[in-house]
Amino acid sequence: MPLEEPGWWYGTTRGGSLAERLLTPFGDLYGAAVARRFRAAVPYRSALPVICVGNFTAGGTGKTPLTRFLIEALGRRGIAAACLSRGYGGHLGGPVWVEPDRHTAREVGDEPLLIARGSQDTGARVMVARDRRAGLAAIEVAGGFAAVIMDDGLQNPSVAKDLSIAVVDARRGFGNGRVLPAGPLRAPLSFQLGLVDCIVVMGADAATGDLSAFDRLKKLFHGPVLRGVVRPSADQPWIAGARLVAYAGIANPERFFRLLDGFGPQSLVRHVFKDHHPFTESDAVRLLAEAERTGAELVTTEKDLARLAGQSGALATLAARSRTLPIAVTFEERDLVRLDALLDGVLKGRG
Repeated sequence: MPLEEPGWWYGTTRGGSLAERLLTPFGDLYGAAVARRFRAAVPYRSALPVICVGNFTAGGTGKTPLTRFLIEALGRRGIAAACLSRGYGGHLGGPVWVEPDRHTAREVGDEPLLIARGSQDTGARVMVARDRRAGLAAIEVAGGFAAVIMDDGLQNPSVAKDLSIAVVDARRGFGNGRVLPAGPLRAPLSFQLGLVDCIVVMGADAATGDLSAFDRLKKLFHGPVLRGVVRPSADQPWIAGARLVAYAGIANPERFFRLLDGFGPQSLVRHVFKDHHPFTESDAVRLLAEAERTGAELVTTEKDLARLAGQSGALATLAARSRTLPIAVTFEERDLVRLDALLDGVLKGRG
């Protein structure tokens, strides 16, 4: 959800308590509406196992890297998966298969395009559909797939899920614990916990003290609570000692900047844009000029570079001159075994 996050959501703005109090009744109504939709829904049950990856909150948690991880995990089992996405940011309502060499992010959204590009070797494909039920039916008609990974949609009751995984960022947690628009939660946490089978906390690390969300969830949730880490998928020796102009139009961009900073650049200039930001010519001209003036390397996220694909003029130049920091999710062996068991159980149960 591409919102400009208010400072009071995560306690970064003083005096936010008044705004919270004023907006809390609207959050209560929003949360009640979500629960009402679930009670009234008659979900479509697919002939294929459906694995949903979602968030409890608005904003970045590491959901897309986990979706890619699951596609690869199924691929290692010889299972071709179809990824079903709403395609936020794209104007095609679908159902439509994402063609990485033909579509742009403005057509299908940046996340579906990124997932499609990174999954070609596994035999997976990405379907964009505003109507998730129609998208799922189109996947079934196409044939050739043994599982569906639903990217986002935890709060969408139109489709029955066989395995629902929520992703939580360890540092951000649940913010002030209130529901949109008073806080970042998409529905009351107690309600959402009943929608999931497993929770993955990204970045829960005793060494950095980022364990509060993990510890809280271990007490509140009776299912598996796993620890995942989003880290660079390969060493990046070009960053050490380099001057960097980094730009990101994603939710929670600080995670990206922290990863870059960990490689020890000489300098790191940060430019933050709103989530799913459609870059303009003036954005590109400004970033290119700054990099030229300071002798710096341009670096961005894989998702932002996907949004620049197929552009012209200064935007095409920006895309050509920008490097990315590829990332991937990793798990400790114990948690990886538990996640594999969940996947195998779903596949066996619907096989």
